[in-house]
Amino acid sequence: MDSIYFTSDHDIFRQTVRRFLDEEVAPHAEEWEEARAIPRSIWKRMGELGFLGISLPEAYGGSEADLFYDVVWMEEMPRSMMGGFCASVGVAQYMATAHILKHGTEDQKRGFLAPSIAGEYVGALGITEPDTGSDVAAIRTTAVLDGDHYVINGSKTFITNGAGADFVTLACKTTRGVGAAGISLIVVETDRPGFAVARKLNKIGWHSSDTAELSFEDVRVPAQNLIGQPDQGFYYIMDCFQMERLFGAAVAVGGSQLCLETTLRYVNERQAFGRPLARFQAIRHKLADLAAEIEAARHLTYHTAWLHAQGKMAIRESSMAKLYATELGKRVVDECLQFFGGFGYMEEYPIARMYRDARVGTIVAGTSEIMREIISRLMIDDQRPADVARTGPKAAAEGPSISDLFHSLPGRLKAEAAAGADGVWHFVIAGAEPAEWTVRVADGQCRVTTALEGEPDCLVEMDQKILLGLELGGLNPQTAFMSGRIKVSNLAGIMTYLNLFEPFGPG
Repeated sequence: MDSIYFTSDHDIFRQTVRRFLDEEVAPHAEEWEEARAIPRSIWKRMGELGFLGISLPEAYGGSEADLFYDVVWMEEMPRSMMGGFCASVGVAQYMATAHILKHGTEDQKRGFLAPSIAGEYVGALGITEPDTGSDVAAIRTTAVLDGDHYVINGSKTFITNGAGADFVTLACKTTRGVGAAGISLIVVETDRPGFAVARKLNKIGWHSSDTAELSFEDVRVPAQNLIGQPDQGFYYIMDCFQMERLFGAAVAVGGSQLCLETTLRYVNERQAFGRPLARFQAIRHKLADLAAEIEAARHLTYHTAWLHAQGKMAIRESSMAKLYATELGKRVVDECLQFFGGFGYMEEYPIARMYRDARVGTIVAGTSEIMREIISRLMIDDQRPADVARTGPKAAAEGPSISDLFHSLPGRLKAEAAAGADGVWHFVIAGAEPAEWTVRVADGQCRVTTALEGEPDCLVEMDQKILLGLELGGLNPQTAFMSGRIKVSNLAGIMTYLNLFEPFGPG
């Protein structure tokens, strides 16, 4: 295709993917849907073909291709004719291993990432619980350190690949009573005593993808299975959400395109009143509208992928693409099914499965309501003045200055946390004077300077009203990270920084 995003090599890859799906996956759709599972043999086949490690490091079996090869793979996956296939592969490839890739140890990468790329392991991501949905900070599953093991208790639900996974990347509370700040990620092998599949869930759609409720009862997991730093899991999850949303958008675009193509074939073949349905103006114009909207969703998704490829978090665009593409996906299949008449309501027609499978797109990886809230915060809340509601009990004019906040850091350094800590953080605070600050922690001491000095471990950018809101308690750190108000070059680095200092108090 002619595109600023894709080359001829991408096009050849698209043809390879489509051939694989058409010949080796789609013919088995009915069988796998009925079995409510995808056979292990197809995972190994995808591993052999390099489809499970497209942009991942060669050191672990990946191809290190650019992100747009992933976009091709995501967009073509609906041609499996199973939304559940897209879900299972997407979770295993882009979610369960994402945190291991970014924050895991070398042993974790060798032990879990490499076998996943080869198709030998299938992973699951365990976040959602029976009493929590989009509110990640409210999870109750606990992991208590006991010697050199964590002891895990709790339950998870709506877990894709849950019944057949080899491991679960699990979100747990490792520190109670501190909300989002107490969540960690731990890899849990599913053959450990105390782990159980409580039940497989019977869904409206996505039948080929096993979805389960999981139980953890005194599951002992080695401490080395902790991913990254303790109590940093919430921020790791927030960081990876954007890729999940890009995945959801790309699959929705591919599904909408396939649905349109399927409908175009049908209306050209189906006769009514002596002529093909495609000759009726009402149908022609509706399909033209849908084609235009799919193209708009496609290019919003491509632009979002380009931003990701440039190293941007693209929270605004990821949320918009996910919202627009998945909502459109529901509407496209609903409109298209109408043109099939009674046949569209019959299970023997693929459009019926497309209809069922598209519905959950606006729920998974963040509901449409959450997407709208994130977008509105970025559009509206950041335009409000830094008044009392934004910055705590004092009006901004009466509160501390940015200089006060930074110069108070040496006195707020936690001695225990600072022991052995060594790092340099650069801060660029828009609207402040001075705007550039360096914070250096070494040998249990903190030094602050009003310039960018040395090579930073982490660059942090935010508006001064955001920093004031965070320090004075008027802005929740969870909200700030979710909405992209804080931009960081190294998420683990800023988490380390936040753990080093006591909250700002009256001086």
